[in-house]
Amino acid sequence: MFFIKKKRAVFFKNWSESVHCLPNHYEEPEDLHALKNIIERAYMEKETIRVVGSGHSFTPLVATSEVLVSIGKLSGIEKIDRENQLVTVWAGTPLKELGLQLHKVGYAMENLGDINEQTIAGAISTGTHGTGAELGSISTQVHSLTIMKADGQLLHISPNENAYLLNAAKVSLGLLGIIVKVTLRVLPAYQLTSHSYKESFMQSLQQLELLRRSNRNFEFFWFPYTDTVQIKIMNEDNYTITETKKQNMFKKVVIENGLFFVLSEVSRVVPKTAKMISAASAAGVPIGTETAHSHELYATPRLVKFNEMEYCIDAKYMPDVLKEIDTLIRTYEFAVHFPIECRYVKKDSIWLSPSFERDSAYIAIHMYKGMEFKRYFEEVEKIFAKYNGRPHWGKMHMMQYEQLKEVYPKLEEFLDLRKELDPEGMFLNEYVRELFHIR
Repeated sequence: MFFIKKKRAVFFKNWSESVHCLPNHYEEPEDLHALKNIIERAYMEKETIRVVGSGHSFTPLVATSEVLVSIGKLSGIEKIDRENQLVTVWAGTPLKELGLQLHKVGYAMENLGDINEQTIAGAISTGTHGTGAELGSISTQVHSLTIMKADGQLLHISPNENAYLLNAAKVSLGLLGIIVKVTLRVLPAYQLTSHSYKESFMQSLQQLELLRRSNRNFEFFWFPYTDTVQIKIMNEDNYTITETKKQNMFKKVVIENGLFFVLSEVSRVVPKTAKMISAASAAGVPIGTETAHSHELYATPRLVKFNEMEYCIDAKYMPDVLKEIDTLIRTYEFAVHFPIECRYVKKDSIWLSPSFERDSAYIAIHMYKGMEFKRYFEEVEKIFAKYNGRPHWGKMHMMQYEQLKEVYPKLEEFLDLRKELDPEGMFLNEYVRELFHIR
């Protein structure tokens, strides 16, 4: 994210630069006392507050013209409960830093997504996930959390304290209060070996059930207009970690991202080259094996900026949806060269989780920054809607309140709890008011 000082105000842009705002106040509290003072002042001045993590959401969840708060200074591990394998961390801790800190004390998170720039609070608030048929989203790793309410008081939410709020608070979009601490269930530190290889589109679809059930982590990337799929699987092992990390990082950052940026710029200037560039990207799919500590392998560098839409569907519909997207792209000849990312997540009981009560497939589509994406996203979204798709809260979507009520069966109960905890609407902005018809 970017903060540009302009006189006394701060201009905010998210990572993709698709969302921006100019808040009246930008605050970075260094402790809970300072955060409470910010809330009390906002209450006195009748201003609303939104909290920003790392700015990796593509929707205007945090955009505000009033008070924007970063909790980035509330960071680090606060407490370790080794007997129960629980670690309490400050909510502003970036996932990348958290992985390093946990490793130093002999622990690791059960699973992570492919980007680790988000704060732990931002990741769980939007339902961020990795991949693995038997693994849930990051929110499912939450044992308990502490929020600061609209009256400045702390509220502890755990299986033994205010438990009725737990499945609402684990994915809350920042609407119940400001998350200040998170207690996570962790695992003893482990390492993974990653295998990446090519497969044909149809053969991949025929192997999905086997691949997702026989590997700890499985994801794949299909390149539009081609028959090429990149398969990536990861499993735990005890192989010796070799000194190839720097070489692999150089390849990922300089070669893969650098070359893809050049190709993306060509596609932006000459959209008709999208098919050719997708084919060129497919030809250069990275193939190989890498072993590292778990937190070092989950994320991959994402230096080429894009806009993204991601939907969650019932896992069994993954092949059908991808076939329809293939037909759609070829019919409309959309100028898209970014691969389509496909992952799996285990069902959960979290009210606003896209994986609520169903084992899920997640399909993400991307368009390079600066290229027209609206029509492409709209048409693919129609396919997702046919399969009762649920949008990822941090990614672009066009669903309205009535549609959201249909696919998120606990939405109205969540909104009732929101009103109970924040009756004056201190933690709202125009976007969420409109999205959920909050008056």
